[in-house]
Amino acid sequence: MNEKMNRLEFLKSLGLKGASLFAVYCAASGLSSCVNESIDPTTPTGGTANELSLDLTSAAYSKLNTVGNYVIVSGIVIARVSTTSFAAVTQTCSHEGQKRVVYNAGEFYCPAHGARFDTAGRGLNSTGSRGLKTYVTTLTGTTLKVTL
Repeated sequence: MNEKMNRLEFLKSLGLKGASLFAVYCAASGLSSCVNESIDPTTPTGGTANELSLDLTSAAYSKLNTVGNYVIVSGIVIARVSTTSFAAVTQTCSHEGQKRVVYNAGEFYCPAHGARFDTAGRGLNSTGSRGLKTYVTTLTGTTLKVTL
């Protein structure tokens, strides 16, 4: 029998009920927000274990040809911040570990609790105070490399 059991079913199977079930479930949910940020070295863009390589002529990454747009690749949010520069940060918010970070209006933002970050990954408010992991970007011709 190879059935999967969700977290709530497992806790109920331990005989937990009522407030104790709620407390343990909430605590266990908090633990699940830890996210492995490792990048799969076999990215669809042909990168290596140490970098992502994005062809900006490809439809998948063409949004990066316009200032203010972004893409998410292998858990990294990559944004075109000006005509000459890009910024790349982890998609995992440092506030609660949710993979929800996006780029909007010149900054990175997590809609879960309003955490805000500048393009260097520094927190701009209390929920973003821990900052974000950043990555170096290099544009050569139409190829954008993100060093991991």
